[in-house]
Order: sequence, then structure tokens, then C-alpha cells
Amino acid sequence: MLPKSAHLVVLGNEKGGSGKSTTAMHLIVALLKAGHRVASIDTDSRQLSLTRYIENRARFSRDNCLDLEVPAHYVARLAAGETVRGIEAEEFANYVEIIDRVEADFDYVVVDTPANDSYLMRLSHAMADTLITPVNDSLIDLDLFGRISPDQAGSAQVGHYAELVRNARHQRHQVDGVKMDWIVVRNRLSTLSSRNQRHLLKLLNQFAPILDFRLASGISERVVFRQFFTSGLTALDRLDKTTQGVEPTLSHLAARHEIRELVALLGPPRDRRADRAAVLPAILPRPEPHLATANE
Repeated sequence: MLPKSAHLVVLGNEKGGSGKSTTAMHLIVALLKAGHRVASIDTDSRQLSLTRYIENRARFSRDNCLDLEVPAHYVARLAAGETVRGIEAEEFANYVEIIDRVEADFDYVVVDTPANDSYLMRLSHAMADTLITPVNDSLIDLDLFGRISPDQAGSAQVGHYAELVRNARHQRHQVDGVKMDWIVVRNRLSTLSSRNQRHLLKLLNQFAPILDFRLASGISERVVFRQFFTSGLTALDRLDKTTQGVEPTLSHLAARHEIRELVALLGPPRDRRADRAAVLPAILPRPEPHLATANE
């Protein structure tokens, strides 16, 4: 039997405010509670939202003598230098070092990415086994997938983020035969159905077969999620007077169900045909710093 490699789950979207870090944290805790070995990587080293969330969780656990699950966490730092290629070469080396550490020792690795097209963001997409893209129910978010005509009838023209994902999937499959699974998660949904919500769902269903993604419902818009960040808690944690100072509500229970449904869509750790870090240069060629110029 072939040894297993960690299943790498990447949270990606070029638009901010879609709930990537919140979704990532809930996935991490859900997988840990299910008994899996989980590592996390924050590649958004400017915002560090996932890192802060995990730090808050560790501190809250320590201060309140609680046994809260915490992943093995890593930060892929931005490099500094005089040339673009020099910076990218350093970021490449740092990222590969992290992947080498976690590839064989964990069942799942959850990666949070920045809301912009950066080198670290593309590295993450190139290595994903499952890409999860949270989106809000808005036409602005849908524009990342495809151009919407003025009459909002939909369009087959691929959006810039969808094109980035398409290229990453093609390159990955060419190198090691892995077909990246893409799940689009409708986040921050209103609990009340509306005409706009139904129309946007129709448009996403039109894009799904064209772009080859699966559509899932994610985290609804609830005050409970905004309250969790400072304590590092999630809807999956046991809530009582000792932890959050409140008893669990129907909102907490509904949130748990939503996250468990999303986790159920993830695949298992894969058979290791080659170390991910070893095939990465072929997926996204490593930059050569000595070829760069100061004007790049």
C-alpha cells in the first residue's frame, strides 16, 4: 500500500470579505474534532487573519484552562528584496520548506490565501487537492467567475479568477495526474430567501458545469460568527457559561450543521505518488533570481 500524503485544502478568492479565514478556521476545528492530524498555513502575511484567529484560540484555551484543539500552524512570510524574481525565489523556497514539513505527517493541510493575485496565492492554488472558494451572494462576486451581461442572463465568458483556477488545474493534472476538486461555497447567506438570492443561485448553477465546480452552501450571516474571533472559538466548540458566557442557540446548531456538510465534501488523504514539493517546480516554475533586473 502506498503511503498517504496530506490532503491540501486551499481557501481562495481574489475578493476580500468573502469569509475565507472564518471558513478555514471552522474546517480546521471540524477536522481536528473528527480525529484527523491537521496543519494550517497562512499565506496572507499582511492581514494574518487566520494566524490571529488561531493565536486567539490558543490564548483563550490557556487562560480558561480549556482543552481546545489547535492545529500545527505555519506562516508563509512575504520576502523582501530588490527584484521581483529575487523575492519570488525566496518565497518559493520558504513555502516548499513548509510543505516538506507537513506533507507526510498530517492528514489535512488547510491553507488561507490573500484576496489578491500574488505569487504565494498562485503557489497555493497550484498545490491544492481541493480548492474552496467562498463567495457572497452578489453580482460583484460572481464577476470573478464569468462576465454578467447587462440583463443578468449569464455569460459563457470566463472571469479572471476562474481563468487562474483553470490554468492551475490544467498544469497540476499535466504534472502528476491529480485533478483538483473545486468547491464554490455560498457564504453569508441571508436566512430569508429573496428574488436576488434565487437569481444569483441560478447564475452559479449555470457557471458550475462550464467551469467544473461543485456548489455548496456555507456559513450563513450570523452575529455568532463575528463574536467568535476574539476568543478563537467556532460554532463546533462546546458553548456554555464557562466558554462564551452563553448557552448554545439554534444559530449555533445550524452553523455546526453547515460546516459538517462542507467537511463531508472533502476527499481523503491521497496516495503519495510523489512529494508535492518535488513536483511543484514543474507546476509553477521556480523563478531564477540571478536573471532579474532592478526594473522588473
